[in-house]
Amino acid sequence: MSWGFLRDLLSGVNIYSTGIGRIWVAVVFIFRLLVYIAVAENIWKYEHDEFECNVKQPGCENVCFDHFFPISYIRLWALQLIMVSTPSLLVVFHVAYRENREKHHKQKLYKSPGQVDGGLLCTYLISLILKTGFEIVFLFLFYKLYNGFKVPRLVKCDLRPCPNTVDCYISKPTEKVIFLYFLVATSCLCIVLNLSELSYLIFKYSVKCYLKKYVKKHQ
Repeated sequence: MSWGFLRDLLSGVNIYSTGIGRIWVAVVFIFRLLVYIAVAENIWKYEHDEFECNVKQPGCENVCFDHFFPISYIRLWALQLIMVSTPSLLVVFHVAYRENREKHHKQKLYKSPGQVDGGLLCTYLISLILKTGFEIVFLFLFYKLYNGFKVPRLVKCDLRPCPNTVDCYISKPTEKVIFLYFLVATSCLCIVLNLSELSYLIFKYSVKCYLKKYVKKHQ
């Protein structure tokens, strides 16, 4: 598939982001999207063909592979990339709504349609919460589906139609483990960045509200 739409989406949201948000965009684009396209697809490209069991019973190898790899690493990570990026559409839609509202009324309703304040601030905060939530959910999925971020060299399978307990071998396990740890590290970094930006925006808004009340009180 083409990842151009995701690149354009991240570039568009970058206009309304804080400094921390721009770092998040850079991490997603450079350390996740480009790494996925350049490296990850090649590592897991032939994972089914390279999965071998020491028995030629028809169907045994397929059943064992499906048991140990219920969802492909590469497809799950692609889904994760899409899910953690789509909440940014909320911000884009909200800005588009403001701009269309000004055109409809033919007057200036906002200081700047793209300024993160009021309703747009709430939308931005919701997008940060959703992105963080998706990151945590996918980390949990990876942990549960792949036995704690491990890729063993040898797995034993006794599922039907296998005649008995058979040994199955996973190709390039060390390479896959290293990449899996990289995936987890970048996800954790994105969670930290999202929480930092969320805290920064809430703190900034709280200080702004306090100063307004302080000024009114003394006036």
